[in-house]
Amino acid sequence: MAIIEASGLTKTYRSKSGPVHALAGLDLSVPEGTVTALLGPNGAGKTTTVKVLTTLVTPDSGTATIDGVDVVADPQATRRSIGVSGQYAAVDENLTGFENLEMIGRLYHLGRRTARQRARELIEVFDLAEAGDRPVKGFSGGMRRRIDLAGALVMNPRVLFLDEPTTGLDPRSRLALWGIIEGLVSDGATVLLTTQYLEEADQLADDIAVIDDGTVIAEGTADELKAQVGGHRVVVTLVDPADADAVHTVLQRYGVGAVETSGDRRTSGIAVEAGPAALQRVLADLGAAGIELHDAGMRRPTLDDVFLRLTGHAATADEAAATGGAGPGRSSRRGRGDHGATSADTADQASERVR
Repeated sequence: MAIIEASGLTKTYRSKSGPVHALAGLDLSVPEGTVTALLGPNGAGKTTTVKVLTTLVTPDSGTATIDGVDVVADPQATRRSIGVSGQYAAVDENLTGFENLEMIGRLYHLGRRTARQRARELIEVFDLAEAGDRPVKGFSGGMRRRIDLAGALVMNPRVLFLDEPTTGLDPRSRLALWGIIEGLVSDGATVLLTTQYLEEADQLADDIAVIDDGTVIAEGTADELKAQVGGHRVVVTLVDPADADAVHTVLQRYGVGAVETSGDRRTSGIAVEAGPAALQRVLADLGAAGIELHDAGMRRPTLDDVFLRLTGHAATADEAAATGGAGPGRSSRRGRGDHGATSADTADQASERVR
């Protein structure tokens, strides 16, 4: 059963250089209890999609629902069941990690004792016990992201939106955050995340939606998307690039589709239907022709192959510039009908939003 559904979403922003069509008829369906990744280059429409689904932006047309609630017709009810961690950590640097989480709890109208208890629980869950009572301004980037994500979970939302959650993190911090996200899903949460990291989508997502030019151009599991590029590829690297034409002929003989050759003409590859058998035949023919190889092998396509094949380009416009800068702030809400409040970069901003 889908807990997030969007149909025909459009959104156009006005800029000095003319209209920017951030969304152009986007359709999306996210099953409950799963991770769905929105994959796309800068400017593809990922952040605008999140902003619409989290009630921060009103679409020009189309519909979107969260757990059956229309996000445009009833934004308050929508916010009671969602949590959002935006592209940038929405924390008050002058407060400690614990004080940030307690503040968020109080903005949700939790009592002082309950807010403090929940803050301590999350400090432990996110492995911040040693640093939790230190000001956030001394935190590393990974620690800030963990506090930000913890803030989105204060009210145990059913649906969690993560907008490029690991951008800028070092590999160790990224792996740690992946583990936290996997734990949340195993506990029953539904996660919609946007990412430019192909390995992140491959690692975390049950389903992937590839977005370009404001619409979904492909969707499915990682394996299903890879299958669109071809089940296996035979790739050979030459000692002498002068043999490239001969290699092209041999690969074309046993492959499917076009041969792809690197700029220096030393490496060529092609999709094949029967990987091991095709590789054996290619190597036999190249050996018989006396062509020396530096390397040869068979590999499955990666999400990099899928992404480049589907989009054909990297975006030249940054969506953030069109939408006014940073992605959405965090907006996590109580999931079972109590009052909600939005946390943001500072206590003053958060209070202003509540009003």
